[in-house]
Amino acid sequence: MIVIIDYSLGNTGSILNMLKRVGAEAVISSDPEVISRADKLVLPGVGAFDQGMAHLSDLGFISVLNEKVINLRTPVLGICLGMQLMTRNSEEGLSPGLGWINGRTVRFRHELNTSFKVPHMGWNKVVPQKESALLNGLGDDPRFYFVHSYHVFCEEQVDILAVTSYGYEFVSAFRHGNVFGVQFHPEKSHKYGMKLLENFVEYS
Repeated sequence: MIVIIDYSLGNTGSILNMLKRVGAEAVISSDPEVISRADKLVLPGVGAFDQGMAHLSDLGFISVLNEKVINLRTPVLGICLGMQLMTRNSEEGLSPGLGWINGRTVRFRHELNTSFKVPHMGWNKVVPQKESALLNGLGDDPRFYFVHSYHVFCEEQVDILAVTSYGYEFVSAFRHGNVFGVQFHPEKSHKYGMKLLENFVEYS
């Protein structure tokens, strides 16, 4: 069973609908006991970094998530803010992140070219950097829907799955062991998003 973590900051219903469309057994839950029994996890997110970490802490999720992800190595997919929360910290706030990947979250820097507006919003191309089960079968020109003002900087090149160009290249997907993150919204990305979520469902 895939558990979509409900901490009041994400498109949980849209993600659940798309997972069900690809035949997955999935639920939305804010119950740490349900999260502890998950075969896979999805950490969505829309909003601010510190707010996201505060919600996870207030709901008692951090210890159960660390047990699942770090000790039990349960596959987890972070989406947008959920991806950013997996890093050590963010320029957006003061709270430490979950620290599941060696990276940090930084704001877009387009001071020298104001034609690139922040937030980065809309459809954009995702360019795979290496083979990955998460990105299999997406075709030659996969495009996904983005809405974000911050992006992840990976300290380890080997963790980068895909990049996207918006004024400059940034990491749009990463993987570190059982930890996957995507900066875009697969639940809003039609056939490409459906295929990516299907890949995550089938990943073992």
